Amino acid sequence: MRAYFNRYSPAATLALFRVIFGIMLFLSICRFWAKGWISDLYILPKFHFPFFGFEFIRPLGEWTYVLFGVCAVASLLVAAGLFYRLSAIMLFLSFTYIELMDKSTYLNHYYFVSMVSFMLIFLPAHASFSFDAYRNKKLLADQLPSWCIDSIRLLVCIIYFYAGLAKLNSDWLLHALPLKIWLPAQNDLPVIGGLFNYKWTPYLFSWAGCVYDLSIGFLLWNKKTRPYAFISVIIFHLLTAILFPIGMFPYIMIVTAFVFFPGEMHQKIIDAISFALNLPIRFIRPKRSYIVLGIAKPLLLTVFALFFIFQITFPFRYLMYSDELFWTEEGYRFSWRVMLMEKAGYTQFTVTDASGKKQIVNNNDFLTRLQEKMMSTQPDMILQYAHMLRDHYAAAGFETPQVYVDSYVALNGRIGKPMIDPAVDLAKQTDSFQHKSWIIPFNDEIKGL
Repeated sequence: MRAYFNRYSPAATLALFRVIFGIMLFLSICRFWAKGWISDLYILPKFHFPFFGFEFIRPLGEWTYVLFGVCAVASLLVAAGLFYRLSAIMLFLSFTYIELMDKSTYLNHYYFVSMVSFMLIFLPAHASFSFDAYRNKKLLADQLPSWCIDSIRLLVCIIYFYAGLAKLNSDWLLHALPLKIWLPAQNDLPVIGGLFNYKWTPYLFSWAGCVYDLSIGFLLWNKKTRPYAFISVIIFHLLTAILFPIGMFPYIMIVTAFVFFPGEMHQKIIDAISFALNLPIRFIRPKRSYIVLGIAKPLLLTVFALFFIFQITFPFRYLMYSDELFWTEEGYRFSWRVMLMEKAGYTQFTVTDASGKKQIVNNNDFLTRLQEKMMSTQPDMILQYAHMLRDHYAAAGFETPQVYVDSYVALNGRIGKPMIDPAVDLAKQTDSFQHKSWIIPFNDEIKGL
């Protein structure tokens, strides 16, 4: 271990990753802005679904545009390596704030971006090919501790491997669900659309996706299999980009895979860019190693050790709950479970009080279509919405309002069944990490992890 932590690798790998990551994130924010999603998702909605424990994080009204602007500027500064430490902190804080503003918009790749942004705060990704290094020759280095680069690689491997582990279940492997539902809807695509009319196609895609996720990290890390693995990364993610509307995630994962290639290749790319920009050779190849001095090294290693212990263990928190994970979604988020289920739900809320007042709620009066769709299948969001209704109708003259819900949810093509006990007053229930006893048991079994 001592020998490993004293090993060095070309700094160009982390420098190029910093540049690509920052640019990709900047383009993602521009895309978000151009499509009007800042207003549609964070400003116009009357109610938002905060994450448990982060209820203090709320949209900022019109200032939300400023928040996105800060994130965009921070991503460019990180890419340029200018005021790098401060920029990395601002990128992490601003993007994570955006991610936590509304549970309705949760996506795994938002979590990935937050985690990488957090890592970049501590990694010396600005020691090469950066404005900071150009201005401060003492910072400039062409060799970094190998663990700095391997930490990014390890996170990518965890993401893929855990996504593969999550696919080891009977719905995915034995019944090709939910791909059996999704793929036939794409049969109008040119060239490949006709394949989706065959019964075996969803099974082929399900098994191939599982094998890919379980193995791709190891294949990328291995020198002999890396070129073939990278080709499969391109094919896999371009295919998912065509078939499913998951934004920039496929392209982010494609460019992230470059980090597995040897530093010499990254150095050649930087050399080519530097030659085009007429940068001095002493800036590109300073023949100097980056040294982490004094107590900083054990502190950094401790931070990353705790970080990866968390990443490895946190996805398994679902084992603390007894009912079906896909049904209750207790422990589902932040565990690299990607596109594993198709849930459709319907909820009707009724508000009453002791005086006999009764109101059947029109969800469209309070929620956007996206919010209602997401809320109707996720118990914790149903509870949050019920609490909002309680407070709203209390202000409207209801005396100690009671909130009940009739909910029906269909999971992976099964016949819809009630999810929430309709006799339970949700206004009196509290949110916590404990099992929500008012969720009606699934009474079915999806075998596997």
